[in-house]
Amino acid sequence: MANPETDAKGRFFAALVYILPLIYALPFGLLLLKQFPFLGIIYTPIAPLLTIYYTLPFAGLIIFFALWFAVVRNSNIDYFIRFNTMQVIMLDIILIVCSLIMNILSSGFGGQSLITETLNNTIFIGTVVISFYGIIQSARGSYAEIPALSEAVSSQIR
Repeated sequence: MANPETDAKGRFFAALVYILPLIYALPFGLLLLKQFPFLGIIYTPIAPLLTIYYTLPFAGLIIFFALWFAVVRNSNIDYFIRFNTMQVIMLDIILIVCSLIMNILSSGFGGQSLITETLNNTIFIGTVVISFYGIIQSARGSYAEIPALSEAVSSQIR
């Protein structure tokens, strides 16, 4: 569904927030990036952000609250930007839950097992695909409709 009311600035900021899931998904893809170093090109443009994110204590929490209060709960900001920002926040919460589950599975299966590597790769690739889909759709001025997630986001924003 296209949003003809969104200007170029709104589309830019809506697409920009989809960089965050790429940052949050990096730990899931470390083994895949070691096996296929050419995939690291995904992270080349955002390398300075990665450095800041991983050196600043509580960066994830600070970013979460900044986006939540300054963007999602601010009715003065265009709905298109708020929708995409909330979708990124929900995606990040899903990644946090996946991280907790993977920690439990890693301790149960003994670290680097085939099951944990496969799940890590799946989470990483899925997040990269969703992020690029969100970036492209936002840049086009369309809503990135992700099944189940977009519905939950719509109910939170209204």
